[in-house]
Amino acid sequence: MDARSDRNAIPLAVDLDGTLVATDLLWEGLFILLKKNPLYFFLLPLWLTGGPARLKQEISLRVDIDPASLPYRQELIDRLRAEHREGRVIVLATGTPRKFAEAIAAHLGIFDRVLATDGPHNMTSGRKCSALVAACGDAGFDYAGNSRHDLKVFDAARNALVVAPDRSARRWQAAHQAEAMPAPKPTLRTYIKMLRMHQWLKNALIAVPMVLSHEYFNPNMIWECLLAFVSFSAVASAIYILNDFFDLALDRKHPTKRSRPFASGALSIPFGMGAIAALLAIGIAAGLFLPIEFLGVLAGYLVVTTAYSLSFKRMLLVDVLTLAGLYTIRVLAGAAATGVDVSFWLLAFSIFFFLSLALVKRFVELRTTAIPPGERIAGRGYRTEDQEIVAQAGMASAFSSALVLALYMDSPAVRELYPHPWLIWPLAPIVLYLTMRVWILARRDEMHDDPVVFIIRDWRSQIVVAIGAVFLVAGGW
Repeated sequence: MDARSDRNAIPLAVDLDGTLVATDLLWEGLFILLKKNPLYFFLLPLWLTGGPARLKQEISLRVDIDPASLPYRQELIDRLRAEHREGRVIVLATGTPRKFAEAIAAHLGIFDRVLATDGPHNMTSGRKCSALVAACGDAGFDYAGNSRHDLKVFDAARNALVVAPDRSARRWQAAHQAEAMPAPKPTLRTYIKMLRMHQWLKNALIAVPMVLSHEYFNPNMIWECLLAFVSFSAVASAIYILNDFFDLALDRKHPTKRSRPFASGALSIPFGMGAIAALLAIGIAAGLFLPIEFLGVLAGYLVVTTAYSLSFKRMLLVDVLTLAGLYTIRVLAGAAATGVDVSFWLLAFSIFFFLSLALVKRFVELRTTAIPPGERIAGRGYRTEDQEIVAQAGMASAFSSALVLALYMDSPAVRELYPHPWLIWPLAPIVLYLTMRVWILARRDEMHDDPVVFIIRDWRSQIVVAIGAVFLVAGGW
């Protein structure tokens, strides 16, 4: 018997979480469950009292996963397919609930048997090892795994394939000179994408109250704005990560969002959970140096963004109104941090202006998502036929923001604040230019799906905003 035939006579057992797929299905199932109904959170401690197997079973009874969208380790899949074609018995041996494991086995079509968590038995570590030894004999199987939970199975296997190893598995692999299949390491760009650092630019709205009160050179206010910026940016990044967890399945079906660190499996969910805790700690710590009112606004932002991730983003019109409100909350945060009063005019302008941009975002999604008439975009409350009304509402909001600005510029408040009020009149056409250009580009399918980021990055918009800033400063000089 040649070496290949000898190898094929030995079954190959393969772990699932972290090995076959670059994710953990227990965590994914948990976030699907909480997105379905956040109140399940209060049942988790009860389920945990019955042990890990009980928790896995309860989650799997209530949610489904989409095997086709999971981030498989393609190199390993290709190898398993090749060995399956040669007649080798491939066993899926996993601590994942049987329901999930069998769905994946059926999707891939390369597994001859599935060993998974079922009932009270958590098929990990020692129990998995015992099950494989009972089925195949001691050293009667090869095993592919990735973590410290696989060390006992590695020891009992004839040969081990260490895939994308954690620290413990890496040490075992080096000590035993086992075959390794490393995964690409996260780069600095991966962590930047996780934090969505480009979104931090939106938090520059915190400085708006300071600028409009003509306190550009007040060092105390500048410091307060910087602290507020750091606080909001850290909390916003934490919420973006949480939102990524809730949207894993949807992101993997999106042409660009599928490359996000958690959707692609470049970063693990437990790592993201640690990052959320650290970012929230940073955000709160920075906020402690500011007035208590700022912490109140920050808490409100945290509540609203979490509600948006869990529910509001799937509700017709509520989603865009919430987004407009979140931008306005940033302005309120700047006012709370610096002690500057915010006028009705500013809040009204902010709501209409950012409502228009939020509607652009939904309009672009409707334009770029291929869905049959009458069906909703996945995870949204909109249908294809809503495209025109969304565009009309967005353009109406754009003109309303310019109208509010024009009325404000003719108010007594402006004559008190600005020695040369006529110099700020160009701001109204500038706002119209920015918003209408965004809408025209959206209709031409040339718009980034986040119009706020587009305006920040677009050189024409940058020039127009700079011109507006010059007029604003000159009017108050």
